[in-house]
Amino acid sequence: MKNAICSVIFILLTVSTPLSADKTDNEEVLRKLDQIIDNKTSRHVMKETGIADLKQALRHSKDARKKYELCGSLFDAYLHYQADSALYYIDKKTNLMPLLNQSELKNEILINRAEVMGVMGMYNEALEQLKQVTPLDLNQETLVYYYRTCRAYYGWVADYTTADAEKEKYLKKTDAYRDSILIAMAPSVDRSIVWAEKRIVSDEIDSALIVLPGLLDQSPDERQTSYIYYTLSEAHSMLGDIQKEIHYLALTAVTDLKSAIREYASLQKLAQLMYEVGDLDRAYKYLNCSMEDAVACNARLRFIEVAQFFPIIDKAYKQKEKEEKQISRALLISVSLLSLFLLAAIFYLYRWMKKLSAMRKNLSLANKQLQEVNAELAQTGKIKEVYIARYLDRCVDYLDKLELYRRSLAKLAMASRIDDLFKAIKSEQFIRDERKHFYNEFDKSFLELFPHFITSFNALLVEEGRISPKGELLTTELRIFALIRLGVTDSNRIAHFLGYSLATIYNYRSKVRNKAIGNKETFEQDVMNL
Repeated sequence: MKNAICSVIFILLTVSTPLSADKTDNEEVLRKLDQIIDNKTSRHVMKETGIADLKQALRHSKDARKKYELCGSLFDAYLHYQADSALYYIDKKTNLMPLLNQSELKNEILINRAEVMGVMGMYNEALEQLKQVTPLDLNQETLVYYYRTCRAYYGWVADYTTADAEKEKYLKKTDAYRDSILIAMAPSVDRSIVWAEKRIVSDEIDSALIVLPGLLDQSPDERQTSYIYYTLSEAHSMLGDIQKEIHYLALTAVTDLKSAIREYASLQKLAQLMYEVGDLDRAYKYLNCSMEDAVACNARLRFIEVAQFFPIIDKAYKQKEKEEKQISRALLISVSLLSLFLLAAIFYLYRWMKKLSAMRKNLSLANKQLQEVNAELAQTGKIKEVYIARYLDRCVDYLDKLELYRRSLAKLAMASRIDDLFKAIKSEQFIRDERKHFYNEFDKSFLELFPHFITSFNALLVEEGRISPKGELLTTELRIFALIRLGVTDSNRIAHFLGYSLATIYNYRSKVRNKAIGNKETFEQDVMNL
């Protein structure tokens, strides 16, 4: 009955809590984590600013007790950020202790030193410090701190140890100190987190999952929030639910990095899970970030954890990059081949356009003959019907000739008799018409983009030198400077574009530039700025 009630409560809490991984999108929290990693430097700058304020306050403080407290604050700020500096401020606390005449501070300093040595991977030295502490002399708060440090120490050593028997021994000690914490600590969020850890280790995961989400509603601080998320990830790891484990590890990493700490376990664990689900880019990115922070903090255990897994991800990532480069190379070759095919298609299109131009010329000649026939018909009405009949016959014959001519051109083209084909094609009228049409379309398009160009351009010129188009949208001069406004400043390209000689383009540009109101040297730049 009791188990049934717990199960119902667990289901209700799982459904109702807004932070349930079932109702969250892992991609969303992972994107948020990516953004925080990209902006990690700004978080560190803020952290350094806060530390600088504490250091300034320490320099200006005259009271020994205040100095001791500021050194303690600097120790806390540096503990998981730069362990060497944390050790430095423990030494400063030690130097201040005789001035305070409080013997109980010695135990606090010993625990501080053991804690930071544990972060730095100096486990033997950390144990020596802990052995010097007399638990019976500690008040409740310091005793809890002592137990937490002991539990952390044996947890680190267990993670560091590879031999199964030794690892099991250290895990038992870790569990024993966890029990001591539960006994010594008053009811609080921290105690509930430790209790949930105990339940997970004891394989009573459902009980932990009932308690942990509710702790988030009690407005925990950033450190507590990080522990809650991490403990939830451990619970779901025990259940084999990799997606929820990823979700809560990502939330843990977000909280850790927002707090600007460098000694953490969440991100490297998340990197391993990203590798398992096939997201190599994120796995590589997360592991790189973890390694950078572990080195900067001098957190030896974290560095070893990252170093053990980094070669695997690095090898997979480089293999992925190699495959992507091969794909890119294949795509580049494909695009190059397609470009060649496109050039060939353009060439054949150009040939057909020339053939069309020749056909248009023949059609023009036919129209001319038609006009001559009409003139003859006007001169004599007596033979009107006969002339019309002859004209119609000639049209029919000419159409037949055009058809034969078209077929002959087609045969020449199909037989690749290029010389004969070019002899048959003489007119450039089609190209001229198309060029005129192209310039007209260019003018319309340009003026749609820059409707006030002509007015603005003329404002740069003296009054007698201003240009007003007549019969067309843009004159040649305006078209030249329209190209310059679009960024085409090379005279060779402009000459090629407009079908003029290079000398003609130079003359146009010099002539208009000499009519400028302002500095003639910067005139064309002024045009580009219109």
